[in-house]
Amino acid sequence: MHGGQDGPAARLDLTYRCLVSCPSAAMLLPFKHVSGAAGTFLWRRLSWAACSELRARMPTRGWGERNRRLEDFSARLAAGPTLQHFLRNASPPQETHPQLAEEPEEPEPYLTSSILEEAGWKVYLETYGCQMNVNDTEIAWAVLQRSGYLRTHRLEEADVILLVTCSVREKAEQVIWNRLRHLTALKSKRLRSQAPLRIGILGCMAERLKEEILHKEKLVDIVAGPDAYRDLPRLLAVAKTGQQAANVLLSLDETYADILPVQTSPDATSAFVSIMRGCDNMCSYCIVPFTRGRERSRPLASILREVKVLSDQVLQLIQERHNICKQLHLPAQSGSSRILEAMRRGYTREAYLELIQHVRDSIPGVSLSSDFIAGFCGETEDDHQQTMSLLRQVRYNVGFFFAYSMRQKTRAYHRLQDDVPAEVKRRRLEELISVFREEATRANGAMVGRLQLVLVEGPSKRSAAELCGRNDGNIRVVFPDTEMEDGTDSGAVVRAQPGDYVLVKVTSASSQTLKGVLLRRTTLRESAAHR
Repeated sequence: MHGGQDGPAARLDLTYRCLVSCPSAAMLLPFKHVSGAAGTFLWRRLSWAACSELRARMPTRGWGERNRRLEDFSARLAAGPTLQHFLRNASPPQETHPQLAEEPEEPEPYLTSSILEEAGWKVYLETYGCQMNVNDTEIAWAVLQRSGYLRTHRLEEADVILLVTCSVREKAEQVIWNRLRHLTALKSKRLRSQAPLRIGILGCMAERLKEEILHKEKLVDIVAGPDAYRDLPRLLAVAKTGQQAANVLLSLDETYADILPVQTSPDATSAFVSIMRGCDNMCSYCIVPFTRGRERSRPLASILREVKVLSDQVLQLIQERHNICKQLHLPAQSGSSRILEAMRRGYTREAYLELIQHVRDSIPGVSLSSDFIAGFCGETEDDHQQTMSLLRQVRYNVGFFFAYSMRQKTRAYHRLQDDVPAEVKRRRLEELISVFREEATRANGAMVGRLQLVLVEGPSKRSAAELCGRNDGNIRVVFPDTEMEDGTDSGAVVRAQPGDYVLVKVTSASSQTLKGVLLRRTTLRESAAHR
């Protein structure tokens, strides 16, 4: 790792320090080179006689000035990070329940206010390779955003360009080398009135080819391995002084559990949740264990917290976007916490009801569907009544109900008894369906007299004179196939076609279907404007 000054001057400073401050019979001197604050040092021991010989050879002229400088250097070094600071990621994992950080961290004590003035610098990120690199990019950006950096999606605006790299195949690395030469040309064209452009290599290629990346044609300013993203602000601060900086230390327990990844693409249609890092398989063809280190898992609490944040974002998106159906399928299976535990569902009745309330608070008017099993192993009449009460309390719009039938190879087959008689299962199933229909009729009945935006699917199965479609809550709507006003054009008279959006006024409702009269053809945008 190279982050600090290298060369005769650096060696001389450390030699002076040895001669002045090491009265012991054994002294340390750099064997190869001196690295930066997070660097790894290579040492060799010198005997006291060798140190005495070195002292004898040192010029005495200006010794007081050198002492003053050394004392100043020692004071600044003492105020900086200790060895334990940089080894903290290698400490044994603690049994804790980390919370994802919600507030910016305090800056490290060795990062002065002048170094932290990079706030406002724009970062351009490029990602190559697998889904882990996508997640790494989001972690790296979360760290930099916390330190005051800004994000840009325009290469020409960037003050810092970071490439998150892949090393799984030679071709992947060659792509990066070619990209670096292009970026170096861009760097040379930078206006003198602008701050110098800084280029960094992150991820697997940084770990595998750190020496070559730093020294080959001097293409790169910083190098950071997969476990060094927390160190990015310091590495960039060093790079802004004109030096190269690197941190490629692999950690035994770094999972970034306390860092909430920030999505880097505003148009992303998917998100990745990392549950582990590294690999212990050591497949004979694979470089991953050597670029990402030993396998370690994220704490469960950290994973659940991130999934909850993503879930809340999805709910918010459903509420905001009129082109997303406001319907969620939340299978309950049972209303009894005892039966849910036997089913190994992982939640209680109370937790499920809290989720239902959270969803309805997030998406007013949301339509809900669910699955239920009647007569699971050990289900009592009281358990059954609790499921009935859940149906009444939630009032689903759509439901799917089944009598339990045991399947071979399942845990229930090996460990539980299918002890509910078949006739009892049938009776309970009928009762569940009956209660559902009552409550669904009430829920759908609330839409009578209201306008519904309907996506036309085609002719109704029961009548060729009617059309069928789905409303915003995925509930089936049936209406006459008649001529109507074209609200998307100049008032022409048209007939609805599959794929059209139409406005329907609901006149009646059952547990499964809404019926109404056709008003006009419309669009999502026009319909949303009148809501």
